[in-house]
Amino acid sequence: MTMKTSATIARTLFAIPFAASLLAAQQPRDFGPALASRDRLSAELSRFEIANDAGARAQAALIRSRLTDGDFQVGDRIVIRVEGEPQLSDTFTVHDGPVLDLPQVGTVELRGVLRSELMGALQSHLAQYLRNPVIQVRPLVRILVEGDVAHPGYYSAGPQQALADVITMAGGLTPRAKASSMRVERGTERIWSGQQLQEAVGRGYSLDQLSLRAGDRVLIPTRGDAERTWRILGIAVTIPVAVFTMTRIF
Repeated sequence: MTMKTSATIARTLFAIPFAASLLAAQQPRDFGPALASRDRLSAELSRFEIANDAGARAQAALIRSRLTDGDFQVGDRIVIRVEGEPQLSDTFTVHDGPVLDLPQVGTVELRGVLRSELMGALQSHLAQYLRNPVIQVRPLVRILVEGDVAHPGYYSAGPQQALADVITMAGGLTPRAKASSMRVERGTERIWSGQQLQEAVGRGYSLDQLSLRAGDRVLIPTRGDAERTWRILGIAVTIPVAVFTMTRIF
């Protein structure tokens, strides 16, 4: 079996679960996996800390950050519905703190609060002003999708939605997209890539399961970029060799 054939097979094996995830993402998905609780994240952190490899250490750092700082960033949007309270039923933006400023009932502190704890935090706060408040809440995560997708840009999704859902919001992959080289970045740091990310997307992992937060960047490179780079480097290497050979001849 040639190297080219092996690479083709590898791409095909990855494309099958990835394509299945994208196909499923085209269907309505109101509910996904449960949001991670503090106990569950703490258990996962202990498991990753025991493992001695780079991937486990990276995941441990993501979870440690969530447990310390919480899930909410400035600019996040949260959809709230309070029964019988139209002024409290709207989409609100997280402000510096991070805090949520609500009309008539003041400020809700979100530092250190996980998404799974948001309902409880809101109920505790509103119970100071309302009797037995009935609340519905849905946080939104704003993710940047770039590279070879039909419509690059920022997209807001529920944390229980799969990463494949967000890519579908961006119009899906183009024919030139190299899905196997997809990566997720936070600032200048690469937090997901390679085999780990391929398996996570193939299994339909949600934004919450991936510990993603607002502002994270999903990048899908173009297939062939690396090959063109190597061809250019090859040409650059052969030019001086050819010049040297001709010099020796003459």
